Amino acid sequence: MKKNRHIIKEVEEGSIAWELELEPGDELLSINGKTIEDVFDYHYLVNDEYILLLVKKADGEEWELEVEKEYEEDLGIVFENGLMDEYRSCSNHCIFCFIDQMPPGMRETLYFKDDDSRLSFLQGNYVTLTNMKDHDIDRIIEYHLAPINISFHTTNPRLRCQMLRNRFAGDIFPKVDRLYQAQIEMNGQIVLCRGINDGAELEKSIQDLAGYLPYLKSVSVVPVGLSRFRNGLYPLEAFDRKEAGDVIDLIENWQRILYEKHGLHFVHASDEWYLLAGRELPEAQRYDGYLQLENGVGMLRLLEEQVREALADRAGDDRTVSLSFATGKLAYPVIIRYLERIREKFPNVRYKGYQIRNDFFGEQITVSGLLTGQDLARQLKGRDLGETLLLPCNLLRSGENVFLDDMTVEDLERELRIPVKIVGEEGADLVAAVLDKEAGREHKRRQMYEQTDCSNCGTAECREVHTV
Repeated sequence: MKKNRHIIKEVEEGSIAWELELEPGDELLSINGKTIEDVFDYHYLVNDEYILLLVKKADGEEWELEVEKEYEEDLGIVFENGLMDEYRSCSNHCIFCFIDQMPPGMRETLYFKDDDSRLSFLQGNYVTLTNMKDHDIDRIIEYHLAPINISFHTTNPRLRCQMLRNRFAGDIFPKVDRLYQAQIEMNGQIVLCRGINDGAELEKSIQDLAGYLPYLKSVSVVPVGLSRFRNGLYPLEAFDRKEAGDVIDLIENWQRILYEKHGLHFVHASDEWYLLAGRELPEAQRYDGYLQLENGVGMLRLLEEQVREALADRAGDDRTVSLSFATGKLAYPVIIRYLERIREKFPNVRYKGYQIRNDFFGEQITVSGLLTGQDLARQLKGRDLGETLLLPCNLLRSGENVFLDDMTVEDLERELRIPVKIVGEEGADLVAAVLDKEAGREHKRRQMYEQTDCSNCGTAECREVHTV
């Protein structure tokens, strides 16, 4: 095992590390005499009430520091590399990989494919387990790290090898068995490809994965995202309205079976399926506590509940508001419904909504998370936008004000000559952005765990391929 250097980037003022006089540039060598492999070791070892730190100062002097603290109390250290190791790249060549459908000339981070179990624990990324060794499984079990989010796609080993184009991709189930036997909590996902892992294959996968209950808590089924940049790639087709309904029917049938047996609905269709099929979203209790929000499962139902709760805390009035909003084709009618709910209490709110066509990636991409600044600018220029334009935060890179095409929110403001508000993920954020003058003016999406830009067969910047 190679030795990683863990250089301190920042020390939070007032923290334990600050009181110990640790400084940027210092290097953490060990905790309790154990060399730190990566962030897994660090988080596990610093939890104790008594720990012994070995730190190498910038001048080469080594300090041994005894620390007494509360259990799980953080030290207040930010490292130069938040993962404390190199990122593990994906060894698969999935037939549905969205990164392979990216145009040339975009920023470098958008082309990196990771498949890192540590990011599954820290950020919720989904991993295929294909590049995990027994040592990695041992550490997950030893530290009881959970949840681990797994991209299954199918339980048919031969088909999984074909879909991931990796001859070892069908060998993961002994690893899953070990996680199950160790009672490690897991979540799963299936990216559904028409005519490949749907129909009878999907039914078999659900049945097989249900065998991992109760430690496999949920499985989401999301439709494959297809951009216009697929020349030379595996021929895939989008699902139509009827096929989306068939997928929902299959999943809901299994929900009834599994809920009666286990008290969990377990398998969930992402919101995209319901919008594509023109059906009402499931009621809140069918989402089992919203375990799959990052995959766009229940996001719109939860948002509706949050809008209702946020409005219940406000007394209606006659304030005058004039604004506009823009989003993708799928979410557009739902956002209209939420704004009409706001208008029931605030009748002088006036808005115009704009359904943005994805010219950049192609019209088959209808989710808001893959809209670009240039498409927004081109399609909104010269339109009646009121006093403010509202945009969903999933258009932006985590922690920044940048769209996928590197256009900034400020660039868009200059193009359209109107202030822009960035609306957060929660329903209260939408209500505040509509009614409160300063809400949403920060222009940045909330920061995720750290600067990591990727997840399995798609970047964190592109994760919203399945987010409406």
